Amino acid sequence: MTDLKPRAPMNRRSFLKVSMLASGALVIGCGRVSTTDDTGIDADTWVANLYVRINTDGTVTIVSKNPEAGQGVKTAFPMVVAECLGVDWQVVSVEQAPLDDRYGRQVVGGSYGTPDGWDDLRVAGTAARQLLIAAAAEGWGVAADECSTENGMVTHASTGKSARYETLLEAAAQLPVPDIDDLDLKSRPSDFSLLGTFVPGVDNQQIHTGQPLFGSDVRLDGMLYAVFANCPTFGGKVGDANIEQVQKLPGVTHTFVVAGTDDPRGLQAGVAIVANTWWEANSARKKLRVNWVTDQADSTADYDRQAKALLEAPGDTLRSDGDVEATLGGASKVVEATYYYPFVSHANMEPQNCTAHFHESGRLEFWAPTQNPKSGRSLVAKTLDIPEDRIHVNLTRIGGGFGRRLRNDFMAEAAWIAREVGQPVQLQWTREDDMRHDFYRPAGWHHFKAGLDENGRMIAFDHHFVTFGRDGEPVSGADLSPGHYPAGLVPNFRLRQSLIETRVPTGPWRSPGHSAYCWCYQSFFDEVALAAGRDALEFRLDLLSRSYGDTQIDRQRVSDTLKLAAEKAGWGERELGANRGLGIAFHYDHLGYVSHVAEVVADGSAVKVEKVFSAADVGPILNLSGAKNQVEGCVVDALSTAQLEITFANGAAQQSNFNDYELLRIGQAPEIECHFIQSENSPTGLGEPPIAPATPAITNAIFGATGTRIRELPFARSGIFV
Repeated sequence: MTDLKPRAPMNRRSFLKVSMLASGALVIGCGRVSTTDDTGIDADTWVANLYVRINTDGTVTIVSKNPEAGQGVKTAFPMVVAECLGVDWQVVSVEQAPLDDRYGRQVVGGSYGTPDGWDDLRVAGTAARQLLIAAAAEGWGVAADECSTENGMVTHASTGKSARYETLLEAAAQLPVPDIDDLDLKSRPSDFSLLGTFVPGVDNQQIHTGQPLFGSDVRLDGMLYAVFANCPTFGGKVGDANIEQVQKLPGVTHTFVVAGTDDPRGLQAGVAIVANTWWEANSARKKLRVNWVTDQADSTADYDRQAKALLEAPGDTLRSDGDVEATLGGASKVVEATYYYPFVSHANMEPQNCTAHFHESGRLEFWAPTQNPKSGRSLVAKTLDIPEDRIHVNLTRIGGGFGRRLRNDFMAEAAWIAREVGQPVQLQWTREDDMRHDFYRPAGWHHFKAGLDENGRMIAFDHHFVTFGRDGEPVSGADLSPGHYPAGLVPNFRLRQSLIETRVPTGPWRSPGHSAYCWCYQSFFDEVALAAGRDALEFRLDLLSRSYGDTQIDRQRVSDTLKLAAEKAGWGERELGANRGLGIAFHYDHLGYVSHVAEVVADGSAVKVEKVFSAADVGPILNLSGAKNQVEGCVVDALSTAQLEITFANGAAQQSNFNDYELLRIGQAPEIECHFIQSENSPTGLGEPPIAPATPAITNAIFGATGTRIRELPFARSGIFV
């Protein structure tokens, strides 16, 4: 079965390789090497076990190339290979790949792992299957297209001949490698047998029984343990410290000052303490006294003052369609509101950590829970001034990332300490380190005006976005596309922007920007629908029914998810009763379309989110177990984060642990009902798209249950508690 849509030409040179191991196992590799990047890797270089190894006992080993951070890629990726190879999942084992440039992009981020790996994974499995069919057909003297495969066996129906894969390995290895363009790649859900089913995660048993998988589980002979104390104020330097006193404490082997670099995403100034155990290192840290040199005092209170003034100013116009001012002036009704959300922390369960060994040969080896190992390698090479080809990165399982581990400052710290010490060193941050030295999702203010005609249709939309910047440009996670809806959905549209200078480090936070912007847009849409006297669902569907120029969304796919979520929730078909409300929201980001309907019951200011009905279109689902986990996790994460904030005073974060940054408890989590549109579009990621519409669906439902319109996060600012 071929793709429904022509595949775009690969921007990397693809190649297939086949070889036999001494054990007799057949190895199939599908690698991608850049034709423009100076990677120093020869496309003809072949190292066994790049993707698929078919063993002589009939078992199959599949290598998962991307880091696993709980998004399920270590299970879903091998499922694609197994599906195309035609083997029973029960005979498959999975190995985690290290960083290897031949795999191309090895990143957890942007929900792009699935669309990026889709072609390579299918090619690897399909090429192996085609070789085995060709080997059997040649041996039987029949045409290859008369043969079929199932559960690791090639069959020729008309003669009744069959052969297990493991009996064909040597013959297959002698055949020419098939041309990638000639491979018949599965793409339609109707063709799948394994994909789309419910398959538990390949690491589940090890996780449940406490087996070592994560970065903090690494143990090496002669390994020491390190902590790193850096300035509470972002960008601060070490003045002086009592390192001689700390050096004498029990178990301490090394104490030294690290000057750091000027890269805000890299190695910061601080004091390293190394000891025989982490407990000894951290105990010694409590005796450390540092005089920090700081030059900034950013504060939440000052940000608020600046934002208030900027909202009164015109701002910089980023996009203007039609005549917003004139249309608002002649509108039958104008709706106006301002929305605010705070800085938030990633708060992943596993604080940052990294194990590094600087070998005597000058080779540096890592065991790192990083979402972006190649970027980490580059950062370390630059920081230590060593060639990248001297750095090897082993990938450990990640105990939560959500974008935080796209920044590899912890790798740079571990590398610097390991070079100084000359022994394997495991750096382990505390929870306080993690929360006070995050790359936060930035706060923002959105002031909206909408003009309605006499039919209650939105004919003008004015948006003033006050966000954060540095040197006149939005910081990471704070920029908004001028094409973001409702651009192109209303005839008169204007987006203006104002920047507040910040020294606070920011970065990608699960569904960067969208997780905050969507709440503002979709909450305001409910206000507009109410002012127009229209049903919230009908208003959205009408808004999506026409366009005024190009839009960034597929309006039909959005509408389909809205209708499905509404249908499953019984929208407009049942009496809710007193103190109960339904809320709806949609969003598009990272190539995925998701809508939610939330049901909330209230008892005064106390609310309970009872159930969320979710509908997603991200193309064919690869693993139903992983897909449900992602949707459920996004909804819980959204509800949790809507009750949290990070504030700053004197240039430092004020929250430090879960006592003052309280995550959602299990008893507060709603029931979540997931529905997927198994469309025939290419599959996309699901780790981010469901989070954005969850918050506005919940707050819109809270309004229905309580009459309180939440325009500021966290909920407590509006007197609402979950």
